[in-house]
Amino acid sequence: MTQVRDIVQTALTTGHLTFQPENQLRQLLSARYDFEDLNAFMALQEAAMMGEIIQESREYRDKCRV
Repeated sequence: MTQVRDIVQTALTTGHLTFQPENQLRQLLSARYDFEDLNAFMALQEAAMMGEIIQESREYRDKCRV
């Protein structure tokens, strides 16, 4: 089973978070998860705020506003 930390590691490595993994994260975080997954998710959030990863959903939303 995929874990939060696996999705985060892929996003941090590639610099991209696409729709499908983002949706998987939502599902995984709505259930029980461990401290390691929580730390991984916080690292992903920080990377997104710093512009170190591109979130496909945000790019799509921003393009739709124009």
